[in-house]
Amino acid sequence: MSLLDAIKDQIRQVALKHALVNRFKYGQAKPEPIVNKILGEFKEVRQYAKDVIAIVRDIVHYVNNLDNNEFRKLIDELNISLESEHKVETKTLPPLPNVDKWKNIKTRFAPNPDFPIHLGNARAAILSYTYATMYKGTFILRFEDTDPRTKKPMLEAYEIIREDLRWLGVSWDEEYIQSLRMDIYYEYLKKLIERGYAYIDTCNPEIFKELRNKGVPCPHRDTDPSTNMEKLDKIFAREYGEGEAVVRIKTDLTHPDPAVRDWVIFRIIDTSRYPHPITGDKYILWPTYNFAAAIDDHLMNISHILRGREHTLNTIKQMYIYNYFNWRYPEVVNLGRVGLEELILSKTWIKTQLKLNPDKFMGFDDVRFGTIAALRRRGVIAETIRQIILDLGIKGSDAKISWKNIAALNRRLLDPKTKRVFVVCDPVKVHINNLSTPLLIKIPYHPSSNLGQREYSIKSPIVYISSKDAETFMKNGYLRLMEFANIKFLRKENDTIIAEYIDGGIEEAKRLEANIVQWVPADHRINVRIISVKGMNLGITRCLGESSLLKFNLSDIVQMVRIGFGRIDTIKKKSITIILTHE
Repeated sequence: MSLLDAIKDQIRQVALKHALVNRFKYGQAKPEPIVNKILGEFKEVRQYAKDVIAIVRDIVHYVNNLDNNEFRKLIDELNISLESEHKVETKTLPPLPNVDKWKNIKTRFAPNPDFPIHLGNARAAILSYTYATMYKGTFILRFEDTDPRTKKPMLEAYEIIREDLRWLGVSWDEEYIQSLRMDIYYEYLKKLIERGYAYIDTCNPEIFKELRNKGVPCPHRDTDPSTNMEKLDKIFAREYGEGEAVVRIKTDLTHPDPAVRDWVIFRIIDTSRYPHPITGDKYILWPTYNFAAAIDDHLMNISHILRGREHTLNTIKQMYIYNYFNWRYPEVVNLGRVGLEELILSKTWIKTQLKLNPDKFMGFDDVRFGTIAALRRRGVIAETIRQIILDLGIKGSDAKISWKNIAALNRRLLDPKTKRVFVVCDPVKVHINNLSTPLLIKIPYHPSSNLGQREYSIKSPIVYISSKDAETFMKNGYLRLMEFANIKFLRKENDTIIAEYIDGGIEEAKRLEANIVQWVPADHRINVRIISVKGMNLGITRCLGESSLLKFNLSDIVQMVRIGFGRIDTIKKKSITIILTHE
């Protein structure tokens, strides 16, 4: 007796459990992943791989031919907990630094509303909100929109960002818009000038850069504060144009990074040419990011800032403001960059493409992009995104998120609560002889979860199956239409398969070794267009689906049996469009 013969029954039992779970998760069990599991658990039989594959194929065929009642009964008999298959463990975030030194933990998410947020932005939002919740603190949303020229805000982006955050389960206690706080920034600007910590610079930018790089002070650096205040008044009176003057803060002219030396805290922007979407041309002197953020983080009592590692230099710059006012700087947690395989995250790239090729893309929520709106439109649920972000935690190293990992997690979370429907692509007509009509059939939406059922009154003997299943049907001679009937192949006439109804249920299908396939009744069919992502291209497949799909709502996610999960994108009278999320 070989080693394989000695443990063959044990292998069959393990393969059966894996096949049952595989069918529950994906609608149909597949032999390849089960073979890999068996060879991983029984390393000693790898030399008998061909025999193991044959055993697994038999088990998979058996499991796939079980009807729903038999399937659920066997699950119960083997005491398989399907809930554990969908349980997702949430990693615990590490504690924030120096929490005991702050009376109240207060975090913030501060997006620039120049475009909808993407997955990388969402990381800071989710982590900041989660920490504020953990410490029973406060979380604020602050729109940093003080650059009406280079990073001009989109008026619609404010509400889009709010909507994205709500969808992600992120709620905020306070909200601020920086462009509505200009008088506050002017107040602190005047204080810095009056105390001799800031000055008006009217040097040619190239001349200043040359002096700065040499560590030589600008000739305006030591101008008397009163004179600087007079120049500031002239700026407000619009006597200086864009590029003719900036306001600089005095820093260390010997700092090793020239970018830190007397950096710009305010610049003039011609808002008659570049009006702000909220304040129009009311202001021409605008604070730079580092000035507005520094002032607000103090006034809003921010205790902890979670932001990208690329902001390290900004922290150094902002410390000069804090030191001049004798303020305490918040604790900073630097996060690494987040990349997403196969999808585009770059705001600049997306904005450019939408401008240059508007007809090529579906908008900022195009399913090839990595914006939150695009992921939502594709069918990725908020719980998946939150879990991915929490799993990344607060690592300072860069991370590349695999689409396969997102799909695997999304599938696990969706499966127990998603209705399964029949869709056939490249459909082939099948005429069933001897089918006694009319007849009423009831098909459950899920084999294990209590998601209800749909009912069809079948009057026509014509159904549709996929061309792939049609080839198998003509080759093997028998087929079982899932939850409906067994049929026998007779012949093909032009584009129609002529078949014959056979008495018997699932047991007869097993005896005949008939494959079980999804199908669509001719008198309850609608047109289904499936959009799939293929790199930077979109694939469109035209299919037929069962009419119960018209009872779903826009944005509902369904599982198309043996095809994959998809989100309903459009619904018309007798047709729908589904965006394929993943298998």
